[in-house]
Amino acid sequence: MRISTRFKAATAAVLLTGALAACGDAGSDGDDEPKVDAETVDEGKFEEGTYMATLAEQGTVNVGVKYDQPGLGFKGAADDIPSGFDVEIAKLLVADLGIDPQDTAKVNYEETISDNREPYLKEGRVDLVLASYSITDDRRKEVGQTGPYFVTGQQVLVKADSDVASIEDLAGKDVCSVTGSTSIDRINESGARGVGFDSYSECVAKVLDGTVEAMSTDGSILAGFAAENEGELKVVGDEFSEENIGVGYSLEHPEMCEWINGVLTEAFENGDWADAFERTLGPSGVETPEPPTLDACPA
Repeated sequence: MRISTRFKAATAAVLLTGALAACGDAGSDGDDEPKVDAETVDEGKFEEGTYMATLAEQGTVNVGVKYDQPGLGFKGAADDIPSGFDVEIAKLLVADLGIDPQDTAKVNYEETISDNREPYLKEGRVDLVLASYSITDDRRKEVGQTGPYFVTGQQVLVKADSDVASIEDLAGKDVCSVTGSTSIDRINESGARGVGFDSYSECVAKVLDGTVEAMSTDGSILAGFAAENEGELKVVGDEFSEENIGVGYSLEHPEMCEWINGVLTEAFENGDWADAFERTLGPSGVETPEPPTLDACPA
């Protein structure tokens, strides 16, 4: 069962009611939150010369995540570290390196907007990207991507009093998303005019003030913003794309693919993945789906 089927207009009321509580705690890192403990890295766990061995030995890592997506990657002004499903998956990878995911002296959760995910990986500014990062053939020409650890679909966010019921109703009209995202391409392909902004929160503000008719991106992201703006915004229409969300890494370190897939497989099998989903996106009323099938790593 794919998660995208849960973000239909018919269930919008349930999503908004449940998600409001979840998003209100979007930046929470309270003592009752389950912690991901660092794994013990035994000698020989990582082959000498691999980038995983380098990271484990130096004991620090830089992870690119979003700061403005409630439920996926969100960091409030008073938060030490971001929270959300993407961040929880990142913590599993960090912990496997023997690094404490909660230790901000060892883990830098770098804010990474859609337009700089590839540059940050290619420049070495971050070692991993988990930032609602859709896997595409074009991106795989520039950086490594593996997964998916999450499958969703693109929908539409409009004002609560809007008559728009689907992307088809927006033909020829301005619909925003973030610059550098695949969402802009899908908007244009649908017949609407894609308008890019630097952040999702800026795009939401443009919908609220009427600058653009609607916003479009993954339904999971839109549900969080609709909940934050209860009574002002709503998610409409069936999903009109399938987005496979994965982990980004540098092509200079191809060995990371098998390692990432191994950690994800273990999380699928031992329940850590489902637990992370239930604690971050589950409160919105979305059922926990079956884990997706991972792509094979390049030969």
